[in-house]
Amino acid sequence: MVFAVIFVGVFLLHVPLLQLPYFWDEAGYYIPAARDLLLSGSLIPHTTVSNAHPPLVLAWIALWWKCVGYAPLVTRSAMLVVAAFSLTGLFRLAERVAKTQVAIASTLCTALYPVFFAQSSLAQVDLAAAGLTFWGLCAYLEDRALATAVWFSLAALAKETAILAPVGLAAWEGLRFVAPQRLVRQFWDGYVGKNSTAGLRRVLPLVVPLLPLALWFGYHYSRTGYVFGNPEFFRYNVAATLDPLRFVLALALRLWQVFVYLHLWVLTLGMLLAMLWPPLRNEGDGVERERIAIPVQMIFLVIVKVYVVAMALIGGAVLARYMLPAVPLVIIVAVSTLRRRVRYWPVAVAVVAVAFVVGWFWNPPYGFSLEDNLAYRDYVVLHEDGERFLEARYPMAHVLTAWPASDELTRPWLGYTTRPVQVVRIEDFSLEQVLSAADFRSHFEVALVFSTKYEPEHPLLGRWQKWTDWKRRFFGFHRDLPPEAAARILGGHVVFAEEREGQWIAVIEMEKDEMQVASDAKRPAAATF
Repeated sequence: MVFAVIFVGVFLLHVPLLQLPYFWDEAGYYIPAARDLLLSGSLIPHTTVSNAHPPLVLAWIALWWKCVGYAPLVTRSAMLVVAAFSLTGLFRLAERVAKTQVAIASTLCTALYPVFFAQSSLAQVDLAAAGLTFWGLCAYLEDRALATAVWFSLAALAKETAILAPVGLAAWEGLRFVAPQRLVRQFWDGYVGKNSTAGLRRVLPLVVPLLPLALWFGYHYSRTGYVFGNPEFFRYNVAATLDPLRFVLALALRLWQVFVYLHLWVLTLGMLLAMLWPPLRNEGDGVERERIAIPVQMIFLVIVKVYVVAMALIGGAVLARYMLPAVPLVIIVAVSTLRRRVRYWPVAVAVVAVAFVVGWFWNPPYGFSLEDNLAYRDYVVLHEDGERFLEARYPMAHVLTAWPASDELTRPWLGYTTRPVQVVRIEDFSLEQVLSAADFRSHFEVALVFSTKYEPEHPLLGRWQKWTDWKRRFFGFHRDLPPEAAARILGGHVVFAEEREGQWIAVIEMEKDEMQVASDAKRPAAATF
């Protein structure tokens, strides 16, 4: 019944988003990979480069397409089922470690948290991995060995980084045997039992998930020759991130995402202020209100620490969705603290919920990923309008653009166009890339330019040049040229432009002289550079 209530609520909140075409990484990898699985039965995608993500979520999407039909509405409904299942797991976990009131409030706050809300209907794997981790953690705390192994194995098959949680917990269980008895009594005993053999028995289900993940990587290697995805994927997400300064910066960003990002600071600040007050006592029996058991809080802390450190060490893009297994644990502890120490704690939770809902629509004064709130909807609507104009007015033109618009134009089944458009692709719309494209002006007649990221008008650290330099060096930061500047460099004029909440898109028509017309007559049917 809890699942049914959560699903109805989540579905109704997402109704305006269910028909949207696919966005960013959806269009670039997950939807093509799931479509390959549907059409050919292959677990390794062939219409996009494999990045070695396990296929569980892709198989779930393909199953829905097989049973219901291929459409964004079907895809997003399938992912909302996953989101509701994940929230149900979180509810059960919070109810297990705290009161039902805390479980209800924590589940509500998590569902409304902008990153979780935005990811709920997107065809990506991080939310599913987080939800299965919650179910695994609940089974682990209930000392159900088989269920623990199954849930954590499924989480690892949803996304390989989900293995961090069971491995971190296994290390924590192992630390129990070398820690002083005083610390063992405080941080382990009283919840997981005092028998040391119980610790050994609890470790085994935590290491079992390594086996199915190893089998998947072995299968991937046998089919592609690569264990962890193609060389470029591995370089971007692992080899290029092993720099001490980058690690420190990424670590700070991960802590920001866990405690501050997109109005999480409201909840964190409320928790810290509540710690200044003594615990309340129940009105009926006068007993001090319970807190989450210290051993459980330590388990939550282990998972949060493991994710913060590991996701600072690997991952080319420091995306907030990678922290979805950790943030809800912080929410549970914070809500429990408010209930224990604040008399009108439901009012405090309501304030947090309102702040999270505001975060759906309000873009913060610092850089953030478009997929972290409803900015992704603005992106999709802009690209629908721009690409439909482009297809209608220049149906046979060669179009200069960058990813992901290059995929949106060449793959009609992503939902943006009715037929493939011939594309000439550049990396982005920075000054360097646009200048290089100007040297090949005869290869395209039209340019589709757009904002590839959100840039606040008055950024929080905008005047700190060192931070900008670090972003360029370690995190791929660049500034997109505005449409008018790009048009001047490319030798064209803007024929379509649209803007929504700081994002923009424009179509530039090239101005041709007689020599270019003659060159076009001799040009091959397609061109790339």
